[in-house]
Amino acid sequence: MKILIASTPATGHLNPLLAIGRILIAEGHQVIVLSGTALRGRIEGISAGFRPLPASVDFDPGNIHSVAPELKDTPPGPEWLRIAVQRVFADPIPAQHERLQGILRDFPADVVITDDTFFGVLPMLLGPRSERPPVVLCGTSILHCRRADKAPHFAGLPPALTKAQRSEYEAIAREHETAVDQPIASRVNRYLGTLGLGPLPASLFESVVELADIHLQLTVPSFEFPRYTPPSVHFVGALPFIPNQAPLPPWAHELDGSRKVVLVTQGTVANHDFGLLTVPTLAALANEPDVLVVATAGGRAIDAIPGPIPDNARLASYLPFEWLLPKVDLLVTNGGYGSVNQAMSLGVPLVTAGLTEDKADVNARVAWSGVGIDLATNEPTPQALRQAVRTVLDTPNYRARSRQMAGEFAEIDTRSEILRLVNEAASRHRTARPLAVENFL
Repeated sequence: MKILIASTPATGHLNPLLAIGRILIAEGHQVIVLSGTALRGRIEGISAGFRPLPASVDFDPGNIHSVAPELKDTPPGPEWLRIAVQRVFADPIPAQHERLQGILRDFPADVVITDDTFFGVLPMLLGPRSERPPVVLCGTSILHCRRADKAPHFAGLPPALTKAQRSEYEAIAREHETAVDQPIASRVNRYLGTLGLGPLPASLFESVVELADIHLQLTVPSFEFPRYTPPSVHFVGALPFIPNQAPLPPWAHELDGSRKVVLVTQGTVANHDFGLLTVPTLAALANEPDVLVVATAGGRAIDAIPGPIPDNARLASYLPFEWLLPKVDLLVTNGGYGSVNQAMSLGVPLVTAGLTEDKADVNARVAWSGVGIDLATNEPTPQALRQAVRTVLDTPNYRARSRQMAGEFAEIDTRSEILRLVNEAASRHRTARPLAVENFL
């Protein structure tokens, strides 16, 4: 088959798609990936063809402020979210859509696979199914389906347990719709209208889940809040690591089990200020003799992490997670969805602290599912971090719950499920296409 993968130009969105691409290439399928120029090396590293996004939407994944500079001075909350979604995900829709159409003319794909924020696929999803290849959506973030308790996405709210809490959530949802969903939907609907399409059937994030032929959610059911999910949604577990993305560090031999290993990472997007999480974690654990702290800079140079660096800390720009995570006793993270699920799949408990992007919602799930502690802040203090880390390390319940979660991941054959569902999407399209042409005539 010919497979076109399209990804938002950010490693947290692209890496899962590359893992899927490797699975498909190993089966003999031809794969082309549309994404940012800065990520070309990663894409060609899995032997996929590369196609660049148009220059106007080809931003640097490590510098979100180049797209929305005002985010630097906007605190986490509805206004931050509206600006980020509008600039990073909604405004690129026209250019993304045009490039998709151009590639499909030269490369008639049997299936298109996108991450759940590559909204340039929306015009295809809203158009006639007979005139497009099937679209498989990859859930690289929380599952964007409407909750029974009406809580909005991105607010970090656990399931409501009382009538009063449900009423509170409904009020928050109304404010969120006014401040975030409606302005974004109006902008997107104006563009869709120029194509004779739309309006969106739901909020922007919910619409693609509702419209996709198949949705692959990269987690297990126990990590999602209870809700109705459409039949197109399939929980496929954690993707296999892409190996050899970074060399072993010179201090690799020190992870020998003599000390507990705490990994701290701010990912590759929210790592513009290591003072938010990495630095306070290093300070928090500096005097813990039984702990070795490993900090990654998300691809940046390690001198970007300001000192002093404690004696029990080891730094690296980037590390091979397939080697590292099985040696980790606890992950401190701002809440990157991929990292959290990879950790859970290996039974690693967590301490989380992050409120931007989707992180408040990811971290709320960490606490709700019992696999860790969510500090529910964007700027945790060293004291709070130390207490949370010691609590998780020293309380068996967190490790036990994490191992239970790992068992649920182990029950899913992720590779087989992905191949089955992609083939199913392509088969449906091949079966439906003759009938659709006959009806059209």
